Amino acid sequence: MNLGRLRIAVVGPLAPPAGGMANLTAQLQELLRREGADVRVVQTNAPYRPHWVGGVRGVRALFRLVPYVLSLIRTSRSVDIVHVMANSGWSWYLFATPAVWIASLSGTPVVVNYHGGDAERFLARSARRIVPTMRRATLLTVPSGFLRSVFSRYGLDSTVVPNVIDLSVFRRVATQRQEHTAEPRFAVTRNLEAIYDVATAIRAFALLVARLPGARLFVAGTGPERAALEALARELDVQEAVTFTGRLDRSAIAELLAGTDVVLNPSRIDNAPVSIIEALASGVPVVSTNVGGIPFLVEDGRTALLVPPGEPEAMARAALAILQDAELRTRLVARGLEEVGRYSWENVREAMRATYDECLLRRSAAPAH
Repeated sequence: MNLGRLRIAVVGPLAPPAGGMANLTAQLQELLRREGADVRVVQTNAPYRPHWVGGVRGVRALFRLVPYVLSLIRTSRSVDIVHVMANSGWSWYLFATPAVWIASLSGTPVVVNYHGGDAERFLARSARRIVPTMRRATLLTVPSGFLRSVFSRYGLDSTVVPNVIDLSVFRRVATQRQEHTAEPRFAVTRNLEAIYDVATAIRAFALLVARLPGARLFVAGTGPERAALEALARELDVQEAVTFTGRLDRSAIAELLAGTDVVLNPSRIDNAPVSIIEALASGVPVVSTNVGGIPFLVEDGRTALLVPPGEPEAMARAALAILQDAELRTRLVARGLEEVGRYSWENVREAMRATYDECLLRRSAAPAH
């Protein structure tokens, strides 16, 4: 199927606020439109109308949910495929579940594109409520073999469609830093939430700065942990060397990575984080925790260095090894750059086209009601 002939409803959040899922939703609709597809976005976090409703708890959910459901009903009847960007937690129940049921009851094929490293715990707690809705989807796609293995335990088949990144934005540039072991720059590009355990990265950095007094750490992201993390930096007496940049857009992240020597990913729960792929595409070595889908994404010693979660000493040792071993650094950068080709739109587009073809084939083969 030519993507340019399709009418596709993409259901998901958009910025503001920016974030992983919002960025993925925006990028998907942009790339599909470039192919000529008629894309209609059904926004799960549309602004409240009237604006003041956003400050009224209890009422605001209703003011967002009712217009959302009405938009789903209208749009599902006028498109060829509904593509749902799904995640764990309340967003699954409030937004993904209505989208799946409304599309399927309208007779429109629906793709559930599931992200989120917390799927394992989410299904363990709530499989009886989640699986029936999953089975209503025409196809379930996931960005990693890790999530495919998680869903298979509950009898759910899924297809791996990798995350896509813009390799024209994230790339190794001529001005890239080389080896600056005296004043190295480290970066964390994750939301400031408990599951991403940025505290471990700050503790690791405190160990590093004791060896490398000119070191700097840039923490790019926002979230509920910010105040506690700033307090931790003060407690460890590294506050002058740690910069909390707030959330950055794609171009600003790319600029930050161009001046970074090592990216730290300290998460305790994870799937296939785009932040790691962006670092690899930018030619920056990565030290990450060995959790969830991370070992499906990178290989220890080949494309990144992996350490146990919650161990700042191990993270610091791995980062120091990259700075001090030029051969190791060169190997990680070269193989990381080779690996990211699979996340280009040229490759992901073919997987997406095959997914949509399968959806339409299943619809045509379904018995008439």
